[in-house]
Amino acid sequence: MLNFPNPSRSFDAAKNRVRFWGHDGALEISFVVEADALKQLCPEMSNVEAGFLKAFDATRARIHEVANKAYVRASDGTYAYILAAEDF
Repeated sequence: MLNFPNPSRSFDAAKNRVRFWGHDGALEISFVVEADALKQLCPEMSNVEAGFLKAFDATRARIHEVANKAYVRASDGTYAYILAAEDF
């Protein structure tokens, strides 16, 4: 199971999504949550950076739950995941 000790998240303006990170022991795992997923979780969110980050913060526990389900310790060294609306 992943840990999310760092509450940092950042907005990716080029792709309208939010990045965050989890940890599996010493491994850092990168995640992004797509705009459609955030809008599904928080339909009232605005389409500006502050809206994306506010939606993420409001639904952080659910996002972490989905990230844990999506995570598979890959043998090929790939540790980046995209969480889309259908994942929720």
